[in-house]
Amino acid sequence: MSVDKEQQAMRGASPAEIRTERLLLRQWRADDVPPFIANNADPRVMEFFPALLTEDESRAAAARIAAHFETHGYGAWVVEIPGVAPFAGVLGLFHLGFDAPFAPCVEVSWRLGARYWNQGYATEGARAALAFGFERLSLSEIVALTVPANVRSRRVMEKLGMSRDPADDFLHPGLPLGHPLRHHVLYRIAGK
Repeated sequence: MSVDKEQQAMRGASPAEIRTERLLLRQWRADDVPPFIANNADPRVMEFFPALLTEDESRAAAARIAAHFETHGYGAWVVEIPGVAPFAGVLGLFHLGFDAPFAPCVEVSWRLGARYWNQGYATEGARAALAFGFERLSLSEIVALTVPANVRSRRVMEKLGMSRDPADDFLHPGLPLGHPLRHHVLYRIAGK
């Protein structure tokens, strides 16, 4: 589906929230920004990113997320765990923000606080995001990417039924030659 057709299909199609058995994927509120800033400053959460984000960088990232929602009708929802945490992290669908051989494409990604790892939340939320992408957006494919060492995220990708072809591995163009995180692996899943 072309970007123009996708945007036409999206007008009025994005839900304010997506509910799963344990999660609420919802729109952002002003009180979500401080825990988002804290997540982006946590070395455990940001282990496979080039650097921790400053408060200003996190605020700019939140503004980019809002702009993505405005343009495309979807993006990174806040992950709320009702009765447990009003903000556990972010998870959603994005248009890839850089040139790559597999672009243009839509990526599913997640960034949960470390206390919410290993409980199936990323997999549960990402399944809902994939369903939204395939059922509501009629996407033909969704990708996910990370560095080879990010075993936790790769395990989620595999649980989602995504597959990797080593021929699709790539060097992230936003990182300099020789950077230890430049090599990325790509996972794909097709709509049914």
